[in-house]
Amino acid sequence: MFKMASLLPLLQDLLPMIMPSSVHIARARDIVESPADEPRGVRVVQREAIVGRTDKMCATVTVVKPQSSTTVHHHGEQDAIIYVASGSGFLLTSPDDDASAPKRHALARGDFAFVPPWTEHQAVNEAQDEDLVWVVVRSGPQPVEVALTDWGGAQAKEGQQGGPSEEKQSSL
Repeated sequence: MFKMASLLPLLQDLLPMIMPSSVHIARARDIVESPADEPRGVRVVQREAIVGRTDKMCATVTVVKPQSSTTVHHHGEQDAIIYVASGSGFLLTSPDDDASAPKRHALARGDFAFVPPWTEHQAVNEAQDEDLVWVVVRSGPQPVEVALTDWGGAQAKEGQQGGPSEEKQSSL
């Protein structure tokens, strides 16, 4: 005699094949606004591309203006894959110890980077006149971003130096 619990894994595999799902398209024109539309003084803008559509992953777009950087942050339990859509810059990751500088990983258009869960990192754009645009795909339905006061620092509070300074905009 079968127990209902033994059917659960089978149902989870079959249900997506039986139940129709819809495709969702996020258009670039709806995600990345023109420079004239960007708020004055904001140096980093994060916009939702595909968020809340599945429980397994989400995608955002991060635009880092020239001579700017994101806060030092991590994505909690989420894995993240970064794709450089345009520009070039650096992915800084946690130093080996308190006396070391953060590790610098140069990234240019077309490059990918994998950032494991809880890994402190920062996007840096040292260019004079070109935006750095990253597409970030994370495990989980909603993006998690925990801003820190510094490398190995405490979680930053809203508005605190080192805290969340990015403007977060939903495109959809």
